[in-house]
Amino acid sequence: MALHMIKLVVGCDTVEDLLDWRRAHARAGEPWILRTRQTPKRAAEMLDGGSVYRVFRGNILCRQRILGIETVGEGVTARCQVTLDEAIVRVAPTPRRAFQGWRYLDHKDAPPDLDEEAFGEIPPELARQLREAGAW
Repeated sequence: MALHMIKLVVGCDTVEDLLDWRRAHARAGEPWILRTRQTPKRAAEMLDGGSVYRVFRGNILCRQRILGIETVGEGVTARCQVTLDEAIVRVAPTPRRAFQGWRYLDHKDAPPDLDEEAFGEIPPELARQLREAGAW
């Protein structure tokens, strides 16, 4: 079973904010890189189908598949770069308390993906409000 990472999102209140930030800061052809201080000791398990689950304002709202994990630098200046899939998958909103850095998330504890197509066409503003309320 895949092992996942969970990480707080800072500076964005919604998934849409995160996507807007990505569009504003990404260069053409540049992969989506998540930078952290510590390289996961269980990186091999995370590369076997793992995702980064993102926490917005106390709720896990989405995930991105992990494509690669690389340590950059050496010694005290070493950092970890996690390459992510561009596709963001929304998940069932799940409360999560604040923490520092990142944590492992077992597959059994990961929230299920949302099937947004099952809801049909709803106005974007209503969808945003439902997601922020944790109802969708």
